[in-house]
Amino acid sequence: MPIEAAVLVPVKAFARAKVRLAGALDGERRAALAREMASRVVAAADPLPVYVVCDDESVRDWATSVGATVIWKPGRGLNGAVTEGVAALGLAGYDRVVVAHGDLPYAKGLSGIASFDGITLVPDRWEDGTNVIALPARAGFRFCYGPGSFKRHREQAATLGFPLRIIREPRLGWDVDRPEDLVPPIWAPKGLR
Repeated sequence: MPIEAAVLVPVKAFARAKVRLAGALDGERRAALAREMASRVVAAADPLPVYVVCDDESVRDWATSVGATVIWKPGRGLNGAVTEGVAALGLAGYDRVVVAHGDLPYAKGLSGIASFDGITLVPDRWEDGTNVIALPARAGFRFCYGPGSFKRHREQAATLGFPLRIIREPRLGWDVDRPEDLVPPIWAPKGLR
């Protein structure tokens, strides 16, 4: 029997996204970059359904325009929004949820991550943050994003007793947080380099 899975993408207001890139990009270009990266993440979820958890009207409108369903969670912060988004998908009947952040410019193959019975973590390339998590919707997982989240998420999987799979995938490990992240790696698809 196939696993019912969905992808959840938390997206903050494009106008407030990527402020750490201010030295390299003005506000308009940062917003455009954030929108483009989030669109790539949505496309990488195919053929799974995509839900965008947000609290911004422009993000809501964008999500609808790219075929995603919106989960409106104002004022929750990242951890609260993801926790409530995953819970909402569990109540909607999904067995598994893949949480993928919207700042992955080379995202690809998110649907393949959903098939593991336990918890899958995809760290950033520094093995500090957690770019993608796949888990049972009703796992009771405590999300704790921020610096050092990869370690905390590994500990959370162990505490809950779920089998843990770690995938170190360069395309999913490359997120954009600092100006130096804007330089595409050599393996980036042509047109992105």
